[in-house]
Amino acid sequence: MDDLSEFFDFFNDTSYTLTESVVTVEVPLCNKGNVIQFGAAFLPAFYYTNFLLSLVGNALVLYIIFKYEKLSTVTNIFLLNLVISDLIFASSLPFWAVYHKSEWIFGRSLCKLVGSCYTIGFNSSILFLTLMTFDRYLAVVHAISAAQSRRNTYAFASAATVWMLSIFASIKDIVLYDVMDGSNGLLCEVTGYHQTILTKWELVGYYQQFLLFFLVPLVIVLYCYIRITIRIMSTRMMAKFRAVKLIFVIVFTFFICWTPYNVVILLKAIKTSVGDLNDCSEALDYALYITRNFAYLYCCISPVFYTFLGKKFQSHFLKLLSKHMPCLKLDTLMSMPSNGSKTTSGAQTRITDH
Repeated sequence: MDDLSEFFDFFNDTSYTLTESVVTVEVPLCNKGNVIQFGAAFLPAFYYTNFLLSLVGNALVLYIIFKYEKLSTVTNIFLLNLVISDLIFASSLPFWAVYHKSEWIFGRSLCKLVGSCYTIGFNSSILFLTLMTFDRYLAVVHAISAAQSRRNTYAFASAATVWMLSIFASIKDIVLYDVMDGSNGLLCEVTGYHQTILTKWELVGYYQQFLLFFLVPLVIVLYCYIRITIRIMSTRMMAKFRAVKLIFVIVFTFFICWTPYNVVILLKAIKTSVGDLNDCSEALDYALYITRNFAYLYCCISPVFYTFLGKKFQSHFLKLLSKHMPCLKLDTLMSMPSNGSKTTSGAQTRITDH
């Protein structure tokens, strides 16, 4: 709480005066030559890989939804929105790959558009994952009462709220991102305003990311899956231990992929708000490069990850393979459960199937 107090004190500080909000001089940048070289060698290949994984994986999820499922269910509406958000995020990665390899060659308008698409996709992805977790919690823990409230209206209203929050969080990127001349070519960065204003908006972005798009979702995810686990363990399910194991995998993966990146974000916020603004140490820059890409990877594969944990979507995928690879047809039929072999209760179905 002390850090947050210092942050708001910093924002309310009126000890300085500005004659102009917008300045024509360039914002002074630290010499990050080593970090830039590291990014140029490491990031482009990673971004292209993430883009291809997201494109192929999300296209597969979309095909299965439209081929075998209905968009009239709440879960599929959320899943469709998650796929869209991940595709929006992934669409920005090739641009950043080229940028890190050389310089920004796409112009001022695309600098603002790509920067905002990155933010909208990245933030909406984590919110939709949280929303899907909460919906799963309602379906399992409050199955009877939630049956009346989990309607399409609830799904569309929830999805619209997520998109509005994500777009609102990206407004600063639309305003602040611009093309500027750097020592190694054209840069697409936040620029054009006094350093004090840019520092304050940087802090807004850091604390917004950590609090709204990590800490709150993490608390909700942990609470929901703890309650789901307690509910499952209190029933007489034959496959309840498999369901608990799946929950552990989901929470563990979420925690591993998102926590390091957001810890680095918090450290950068603390450094910016209470540290020396002229400190050009590179340790956090390297840490941000590495940890951010784990979060990127999770964003790109999350629809595939969440979809194919469910037996129903696994069955759809096997049907799809059997049509294009007839040699798998026998194995597909053998792997699909018969109508009389269901040993799990409705709650288990809601955990593993979407």
